[in-house]
Amino acid sequence: MAQEDTFKKIVSHCKEYGFVFPSSDIYDGLAAVYDYGQNGVELKNNIKQYWWQSMVLLHSNIVGIDSSIFMHPTIWKASGHVDAFNDPLIDNRDSKKRYRADVLIEDQLGKYEEKMDKEIAKAAKKFGDSFDEAQFRATNPRVLEYQRKYDELHARFANAMETSNLEELKQIILDEGIVDPISGTKNWTDVRQFNLMFSTEMGASADSSSTIYLRPETAQGIFVNFLNVQKTGRMKLPFGIAQIGKAFRNEIVARQFVFRMREFEQMEMQFFCQPGTEMEWFNYWKQYRLAWHQALGMGNENYRYHDHEKLAHYANAATDIEFRMPFGFKEVEGIHSRTDFDLSQHEKYSGRQIKYFDPERNENYTPYVVETSIGVDRMFLSVMCHSYIEEQLENGSSRIVLSLPEPLAPVKCAVLPLVNKDGLPEKAQEIVDDLKFHFNTTIEAKDSIGKRYRRQDAIGTPFCVTVDGDTLTDNTVTLRYRDSMKQERVPIAKLREIIEDRVSITSLLKKLDVKE
Repeated sequence: MAQEDTFKKIVSHCKEYGFVFPSSDIYDGLAAVYDYGQNGVELKNNIKQYWWQSMVLLHSNIVGIDSSIFMHPTIWKASGHVDAFNDPLIDNRDSKKRYRADVLIEDQLGKYEEKMDKEIAKAAKKFGDSFDEAQFRATNPRVLEYQRKYDELHARFANAMETSNLEELKQIILDEGIVDPISGTKNWTDVRQFNLMFSTEMGASADSSSTIYLRPETAQGIFVNFLNVQKTGRMKLPFGIAQIGKAFRNEIVARQFVFRMREFEQMEMQFFCQPGTEMEWFNYWKQYRLAWHQALGMGNENYRYHDHEKLAHYANAATDIEFRMPFGFKEVEGIHSRTDFDLSQHEKYSGRQIKYFDPERNENYTPYVVETSIGVDRMFLSVMCHSYIEEQLENGSSRIVLSLPEPLAPVKCAVLPLVNKDGLPEKAQEIVDDLKFHFNTTIEAKDSIGKRYRRQDAIGTPFCVTVDGDTLTDNTVTLRYRDSMKQERVPIAKLREIIEDRVSITSLLKKLDVKE
């Protein structure tokens, strides 16, 4: 099945099973805005809980805050967002559609990668265990030609982005023969910059109002609270401040479901350290954050680093953690060494001294910052894409199963009375009432047991417990495992012991094994 078709099925599955709905659905939706349904919000909350505890619970020198969405407008002047938070946009005159020029070029680079991957996959299938991928890449004429085109395009693109050369971006699009996906034409306008911040007015009347912005990131709320947290918490360097919150960007090319939205959620941690130690911490967080992803068991081969060639003006190092989505490797998290730019800028624009007094060095200085920033929605999407499986069974039937990491699953255990009579529903409810204090447990009595298994498979429930006539006499139930569909008879008293550790966030945290 084509990856594009698989992705469409995942999007459809999300709506059908209560994970994600188009926002304002009864009014035909609102572009690039989505609502999380009853199962989606549970999965999303579990992701946030895993991140929060991995930061704040496992690191004694990291604390959290929750800053406001509305902030003083000068903050965004100091951060550079007012003047420089722009995307290069290009219109197609025939379709009347607008696109990000850099995304069009990135997609073209992705096509060269796909062509190389297809050649390699065909060769691997042909030669089997004797296939040497490195040698094939170095000698195959078609792969070498695609690699040459990729390298040349990548070099031009990186230089154009580095120098903000809008004319060159358009020329690249023309030279590569990139067409509008709707009209199929190359009738492009010039490339121009477009600011991504939403603005609104605050105040009781037009005369007293002032323009404010919906925050395009959560990081600035941490920076302007640096001294508040440091002093009230008596924090000593190095230390971090973590935050989970909504951010807003007027994305022109919002696409690929919840991957790129206009309203989204971030999990960010700013780690403050002594100048000169930032690269040591950058490398620490780079490795730790990848380990956090890999602990979910979604395949180490599905992650990779992408080191930035073009650094933001405030950074001295930056890398992305990318995950293999159905539409290619895409960024889910960024780790950036931001130097002292942010605190220095806010000191300059606010007129307040934002320094750290180091008692060991007996001096004041501006700390350097290493940032980890992950999109909750992108993380959600990566989990859904990896977990969606269409499985052919030995008996000739098929099933759709969400093989979610067990601690992230919306429902951990479903209790199913075999028939909806004879005291079985009441016994099932007793089991739910006992387990619900420890993990999310539900009861389902409608339809045949087979259909109920399939529904629970489709929302990713790791464990199903079937209550039957024997349960009333021997207090045992049938425990079914989602991924293997294995069934075993176990005492009711053992259910919590069997299930709890496997579905707890703690089971993930133990894999990270932070030593301080």
